[in-house]
Parts: sequence; C-alpha cells; structure tokens
Amino acid sequence: MATVNFSVPEDVKAAFDKTFAGQNKSAVLTELMRRAVQESQQRKQRLQLFRQLAQGRAQRPTMNPAQREAARDAGRP
Repeated sequence: MATVNFSVPEDVKAAFDKTFAGQNKSAVLTELMRRAVQESQQRKQRLQLFRQLAQGRAQRPTMNPAQREAARDAGRP
C-alpha cells in the first residue's frame, strides 16, 4: 500500500473532517481518487470520440437549405 502526502487548504480539510467524521478517511480518499481517475479517463475518451466525429463531419456530403427543406417535407404527411 502506498502512502500519499499532499497539502490542502485548512478550510477544505476541516470540511472534509466534518463531513466524513467517523469514517475511514483513507477509504474515502481512495474512492474519491478512483473516481477522479475514472472521470479523467472518460473526459479523454469523450474528447477523442468528439475529434473523430468532427473529423468525419468534413467528409460527409452537405446539403443546401433548399435540399434540407425538401428532405424534411418528404417525410411529412
């Protein structure tokens, strides 16, 4: 098991201690760190997917406004 040492503002520490009083703070911090890692990975995946989709957008055919109107109207009763 690794030991992590870092500094936080005193008000954050006090709020953390109050909020998680009576709980295993190491377990709480471990879960928060796991979530932070997971969220960071998800953000990177979303950004990569967005870039892939945006790159493909340039290769898709485009329609002028009249063509869009015709396509919308064609599917309506």
